[in-house]
Amino acid sequence: MTKSHKTDTASRWGELTGLERLVLRYRLATNVLLHLILFTAALLLAYLLWFDAGPVNEQLHNWFRVSFLPCLPFFLGVKLIIFGRMRLFRGGWQYASIRDVANILLASWLFVLVAFVMIVLFYRLPTWTGRYLPILGPYFGLFPKGVLVLDFIGTVFLVCTARLGYRLYREELRPVSADGLKRVLMVGAGNAAETILREINRMRIERYRVVGLVDDDPDKKGICIHGVPVLGTTADLPRICEDKRIDEIIIAMPSATQKQLRRVIELCSGTKLRFQSLPGLSDLIDRRVTVSQIRPVDINDLLGRQAVELDADAVGRFLRGRRVLITGAGGSIGSEMCRQILAYHPERIILVEQAENNLFEIENELRAACGQVLVNACLCDILDRRRVLQIWQRYRPHVVVHAAAHKHVPIIERNPTEAVKNNILGTQNVADASAATGVAQFVLISTDKAVNPSSIMGASKRVAEIYTQALYARGECQTEFMAVRFGNVLGSAGSVVPTFRRQIAAGGPVRVTHPEMTRYFMTIPEASQLVLQAAATGAGGQIFLLDMGEPVKIVDLARQMITLSGFRPKEDIDIVFTGIRPGEKLFEELRTEGEDIEPTVHPKVRVWKCKPTPWQHVQEALAELTDLADKATREQIIESIQRLVPEFRPLNPPEESPLPPQPVGEWKQPVLAEGKVTA
Repeated sequence: MTKSHKTDTASRWGELTGLERLVLRYRLATNVLLHLILFTAALLLAYLLWFDAGPVNEQLHNWFRVSFLPCLPFFLGVKLIIFGRMRLFRGGWQYASIRDVANILLASWLFVLVAFVMIVLFYRLPTWTGRYLPILGPYFGLFPKGVLVLDFIGTVFLVCTARLGYRLYREELRPVSADGLKRVLMVGAGNAAETILREINRMRIERYRVVGLVDDDPDKKGICIHGVPVLGTTADLPRICEDKRIDEIIIAMPSATQKQLRRVIELCSGTKLRFQSLPGLSDLIDRRVTVSQIRPVDINDLLGRQAVELDADAVGRFLRGRRVLITGAGGSIGSEMCRQILAYHPERIILVEQAENNLFEIENELRAACGQVLVNACLCDILDRRRVLQIWQRYRPHVVVHAAAHKHVPIIERNPTEAVKNNILGTQNVADASAATGVAQFVLISTDKAVNPSSIMGASKRVAEIYTQALYARGECQTEFMAVRFGNVLGSAGSVVPTFRRQIAAGGPVRVTHPEMTRYFMTIPEASQLVLQAAATGAGGQIFLLDMGEPVKIVDLARQMITLSGFRPKEDIDIVFTGIRPGEKLFEELRTEGEDIEPTVHPKVRVWKCKPTPWQHVQEALAELTDLADKATREQIIESIQRLVPEFRPLNPPEESPLPPQPVGEWKQPVLAEGKVTA
């Protein structure tokens, strides 16, 4: 039992009255006593009905004393045995269900069968009964057989009524939550809706009043589930929400696609509704989660895709028992790569990160979860070539995942030398160290912005791809260099989703660059898993392309996030267009089709066939970029990169180009003179 479950149980216990606590403490004894009373009442009713409407036997004019009292112990004893063997005394009455009714029917039928056999024995074997049962024999001989049928009916009726009546009492006479009662409309009228309705009815404090359901199956219109009617289809959502004054919508479709979820959200755009979704139906049925864990619909639900099915054996062989080094280990992708890799039990994980706080967080997280896996945290700037080589020589990694990079396009456009230093020269340092120390596999995390780049960031990542391909093509090292391209990841630091969340929380406006701006999205875990899949099944010199699904309009994303937050786009929260930022395209290009694109063993991974750039040409271009890294203008850097990436066509240059870097003069130690610091 988890700590949270214990706390929840304790809070529920505190809500009970003294009588309820006493009943729960002696639940079995209380159950048996109540059933004895019900069994007695059933037999008494059977006798009353029989002798009021049935044939009257003169010998049984005093039936209560002559027949009822002598037979009562037999009826109670046998029923207690049968009901007890069927565990009907252990069920909680607040959870009474159709299965309980079926079990009560079966137990009652078994009693009728046993009683009938006993009566036949008393009639047919008078000598045996007179010898062995001299007391009960005469009474059974006088017992009216029709009472058995009436007792069966009375037992089923009274026991079922008592159980279901108690459940109805608990569900209908509950206190209302202090936060008020929310009027809820449920989307979906299947098994998930029935399960969640049952869970809502069992809540001790009433928080939700489900006023209706909608379902696209026309045959379900008009039916009721637990007393709640199906009011129409999803197309009727706006009208129903207005007519019924709905406060929240619960989407009871655990297997719904993102397209179906987006349609529901779009239909309700312009309303001030809250949206909730369910856990998986299997979790609800297995009672691993309950209605109390209904969660708000998140934008990830609308943009995420189906779970990735990996070749776990191939990834396991790739990582198990090996030393894995991750650069940029504290970033969004790098940290998720660490978590994914940890699950495959490597020998050691080496974390390389420049940001001290990020490194601290991921190291502590992995140490808490790693078990027997060794974790080493290395504070390192990948521009420090000597420090990089020192780390590589010390830990001798088998696999390197290079996720460290500058990625924000507009910032890099205004600071182009940093892209050269970090994304190009930093990659050169870690790639050279990997080749020098005999790393088996080197995986470069690249971007879809490297396809026909329009920004310095995208172009710098393409140069990094070119360098690692050319290094592998030389054939002078045993390292297999690979690159994996993908687009935007949901929830990564500085990405559009957390930015929109902050703007909505501040009351708006939500700032979108252009009404036609589109982007591809995938979740961080999905991207990380596919990177491992590509690396585990790929070969050196390859550039892998991940399936990014369908592009999403950023303005549609903004509207959906506003709607999910319970606001109305353009009424409660404005959307403003700020113009395309430096280096940005209206849409990103993904090369996933064509003669130079080949499939792999995984349906979501493709490989791009391209000829490596000659090593001499790469060396000359990188030497030029190295010289320009600290003193070049933006135009000089663009011109130099284009020698390696001729398809690079810069778009939307910054309005104010930064001043050319000035040569750094000789540093003079500051001296203190007359209370002032001078150089």
